[in-house]
Amino acid sequence: MTTARYSLPLLQVGQAQKELTHNECIQALENTVQPIVEGAPRDAPPLAPAVGQQYLVGDHPSGDFSDQAHSLATWTEAGWLFTPPQERFSVVDRLSGLCWTFEGTAWHAGLVRAKEVLVDGKKVLGSQGPAIAAPSGGTLIDHEARASIGALLAAMRQHGLIST
Repeated sequence: MTTARYSLPLLQVGQAQKELTHNECIQALENTVQPIVEGAPRDAPPLAPAVGQQYLVGDHPSGDFSDQAHSLATWTEAGWLFTPPQERFSVVDRLSGLCWTFEGTAWHAGLVRAKEVLVDGKKVLGSQGPAIAAPSGGTLIDHEARASIGALLAAMRQHGLIST
């Protein structure tokens, strides 16, 4: 028996050698709790990984990565351990600092979903505001330019990009 989301092994009643199942579960947890990968998805395994290093498997895996497309690959003392990602599973890329998120069919770097962004407690980005009309070429160019600039400033203030 295993858990539903990550197929972590569960102990069975009366099971012999429970330590094997327990250790396997601890290793799987080690691999899935805040994983840190070594760069973008790759199709071929690295030549000399260090124990504990993690990699994202690409779309067309080969070698030891064969049949493990999109998995999280962790090098252990016993060899590769693969964890298939769930929808919206995220990892941190040690090399770029970006988060990679699994979107059901592929890994995407730097994808951020938010309702607002706060910097030092101040909203600097929120939901999209209404469109600002472009100047229409009226007779009073200065008046139209001032109106458009005023609308831009108002939108930037509404989004918190500049103070009022």
